[in-house]
Parts: sequence; C-alpha cells; structure tokens
Amino acid sequence: MQVKSEDKAKQKREIVQLRRLERMSDVVYAIVIWRIFILLPSLTAEHLRWEDFSNYLSANVGTFLLVIIGVTVTIIYWLRNNLLLGNLQSTDTRHSALSILQLFFLIVFLVSLRESITLGSSPVIRVIESSSAAMVGIAGGWSWVYAVKNHHLLLPEVTEQYALKIRDRTLAEPITAIITIPMAFFGPYIWEISWLSYPLVVVFLKYRRMSIRE
Repeated sequence: MQVKSEDKAKQKREIVQLRRLERMSDVVYAIVIWRIFILLPSLTAEHLRWEDFSNYLSANVGTFLLVIIGVTVTIIYWLRNNLLLGNLQSTDTRHSALSILQLFFLIVFLVSLRESITLGSSPVIRVIESSSAAMVGIAGGWSWVYAVKNHHLLLPEVTEQYALKIRDRTLAEPITAIITIPMAFFGPYIWEISWLSYPLVVVFLKYRRMSIRE
C-alpha cells in the first residue's frame, strides 16, 4: 500500500511539474519575442517624411532581416515546443532538464542576435547564432526521444507510429540551422538566405518518411 501511495504521489508530482514546465517555456518564449522586438531601430521625428523613412529602411535592412529571422525561428520553435509538451501527460527530472537546456540555448540565440545587431554581423557571431538555434532543436528532439523511450511520460493516445512521426518532424529545424553554419563564412546575406532552406528540408524529410513507410 505504501509503495502504491508513493507511486501515485510521484505521478501527481510529475503531472504538476509538466504544467510548471509549460508555463516556464511560455514565459521564456514571450520574453524572447519581446526582446527581439525592442532590437528594432527606433524611429525619430526626422523619419516621419516618406523620403526619410525610405532612408531609414535602407539603412537598417540588415537589422530588419535579423529580426525577421529571430522572430521566425522563435515562432517555429515555440510551435514545436507546444507540439512536444502537448503530447505528454507528465515529465520527470531528466526530461525537464533537457527542456530547460533547450530554453537556455534559445536565450543564447537571442543574445547572439542582439550582439550581431549591436556590434555588427561577423562570421563568429553568425556561427554562434546558427549553432545555438541548432542546439535548441537538438535539445528538443533529445527530450522527445527520451519521452518516447519512457512511454509513461506520453499521453495514452500517442501511438508509437505518431511518436516516431513527431520525432522526424523535429529534425527539420536543427538540420536547417546546421546548413546555415558553413554559409556564415560567405557573408551575411548568403547566411540569411540559407535560412530559407527550411521548407525544402521539411519536404525532404516528409518524402524520406513516406519512402521508408513504403
């Protein structure tokens, strides 16, 4: 009886821990989006005329592109984070640690993005941005693989086939980020354009999954 009581207490604690982990994730992602927003260059009274506003846009095109990349990456990873946590019924210490590690690398990505805007883009900073974005995806995928291995963390409705499908879908983001790493040495615009490979990576992984199924 005592063992069963301890098991029930542990199960309830892990369910509550998952809710707290979800709240923590939402807070961190909200802060990241806000911090990216305030990286936008400020408008002044001189920019209120159309001719001056166009100069403002052209002078800060690099900053706008970085902000767009930052917001896009953050939204993609929040949606992926929501998918992964939304299919769990509980979490444990190791899974929570991996999820918090994912949030840590998201903050590293934000800091590197800020430094790129403040100090100017350089290959080193671009590599840090790409690497930290890749680590966000890798940590998220790792936490999901661990959850699948410990099936008691998953919702009862999550089948093995669906779990593997989600695992494959989590590969797109880190693969895209890894692709951008060597592009960092070819200049800021080539590096920024290389992020557009994400849809192609998604299509490739989908085709690969369908081929394996056949």
